[in-house]
Amino acid sequence: MAHVLRPIAETFQPQDYPDLLVGLSSPDDAAVWRLDDERALILTTDFFTPVVDDAYDYGAIAAANSLSDVYAMGGKPFLALNVAALPPDLPFEISAEI
Repeated sequence: MAHVLRPIAETFQPQDYPDLLVGLSSPDDAAVWRLDDERALILTTDFFTPVVDDAYDYGAIAAANSLSDVYAMGGKPFLALNVAALPPDLPFEISAEI
């Protein structure tokens, strides 16, 4: 995967983004973008296939995984977005649990 991502990452030069405090050049789980002298945003995303059969537990694991990236960087979560690829015939009750 690195051979695919490296050329893409190299197109983003740090000097072009002075407010990017942590980006692709460091091996962190999240990016950090300066808002002003006192505040910064910690941004992260994760995507993985289910690791358990229970839909609610899977959703909790996915949320905890993303939140841990923010906590590891010293941040305080205040917003979460969900990305899910669900089969069209999945019953609504199961997707609601996730």
